[in-house]
Amino acid sequence: MKHTIALLCLLLAASLLPAEFMPGERLTYKVKYGAITAGEATLMIREDTFRDTTPVWRITSQASTNSFFDNIFKVRDEIESLWEKNRRVSLRFTKKLHEGNYRQLRTHSYYPDQKFSIYSRFNFKRQTYDETRIDIPANTQDVLSALYTVRGMQLAPGKSVWVQVVADGRAYNAEVRVLRRETEKTIFGKIPCLVIEPVLQGEAIFKQTGKIYIWLTDDKWHIPVKVQSKIVFGSFYAVLDDADQVALKLEKD
Repeated sequence: MKHTIALLCLLLAASLLPAEFMPGERLTYKVKYGAITAGEATLMIREDTFRDTTPVWRITSQASTNSFFDNIFKVRDEIESLWEKNRRVSLRFTKKLHEGNYRQLRTHSYYPDQKFSIYSRFNFKRQTYDETRIDIPANTQDVLSALYTVRGMQLAPGKSVWVQVVADGRAYNAEVRVLRRETEKTIFGKIPCLVIEPVLQGEAIFKQTGKIYIWLTDDKWHIPVKVQSKIVFGSFYAVLDDADQVALKLEKD
């Protein structure tokens, strides 16, 4: 959810598989609000092409509340990133949020060679798009591709890593703080994890209002197994409940 959420080596050829995830990786999370199971979120990455010729990773995330929680605060969020395989830069980022009475439809189209992005915001009242052109660095990431970029980095407690992000019409060098190691009970068993805190200046899936923490497996895969965040109506956490196309063995009952 609001969250979210791989740069191994820019010199690798596009045909080589990155070590930090497997093609077709699909992560499914149970989302809880307090003791209540509020819904489900998924995060998936697969191979695709952009404009018929450019190899990309298509990263998609969906979040939705269940039928019970729909009566309290209905959520239907979808975000998608097209991430170029060769250079690991974002080419397009689309965000569709529907949270209670709040709606948002925004798209960033990135042109890394020309170093600019077209930022489109849909005005639901006027039923028109407002477009802005902004300058961007050549190594720009969106919110989703930034998560996979971080997964491919060397992470150590007490140190920060930085990712150049362009989101919601702003370009900034995003800090990701690696806070500590913790042993966490997961679907892969009880394993060591790294707790990270992305310092975001935009919105991911939920309309975030506070800090967000992500637990990554402490190995080369850095699989996100838990997310905790404050949102507009309280705090939630998402726990990995199922996984396909991952290198770790599931120990789920």
